[in-house]
Amino acid sequence: MQTLLPLGEKAGALLKARGESIAVAESSAAGLISAALLAVPGASAYFRGGAVVYTREARSILLDIPQAALGDVPPSSEPYAALLARGARERLGTVWGLGETGATGPTGNRYGHAAGHACLAVSGPVERAITLETGSPDRIGNMREFAAASLRLLIEALEAAPR
Repeated sequence: MQTLLPLGEKAGALLKARGESIAVAESSAAGLISAALLAVPGASAYFRGGAVVYTREARSILLDIPQAALGDVPPSSEPYAALLARGARERLGTVWGLGETGATGPTGNRYGHAAGHACLAVSGPVERAITLETGSPDRIGNMREFAAASLRLLIEALEAAPR
């Protein structure tokens, strides 16, 4: 968690300075993204909520994204991460949404992705999605890497967004 705190602080400071809010939908990061953002004093100025959408049921109930809404969007993909980011943003009425999905390990997921595979997306005034491959079966290490990469993606988007 210590390595995530500086990223959470930087993202929080940028959100505060912009007067903007964020919602998070994470899966394999298991709440670490939200924890890093919430560890910052004054996080209530920008953090509206987060959900660990580890199952289809959680995605449907917490983000109001039913299976039928996925269409041709494959699981653990950049379009799926973007769907989560948009779903969190829309559900909680925020300026920004952050979505994360992946396979932490020690084995791959049922969709054919190896351990260490993650797709991350930010939705808001700037939209971006990336794929991360750590190549590692270390579950905890991957959770940290997925969270850190998500926060870096958010920071990049915040710095690139028009004011």
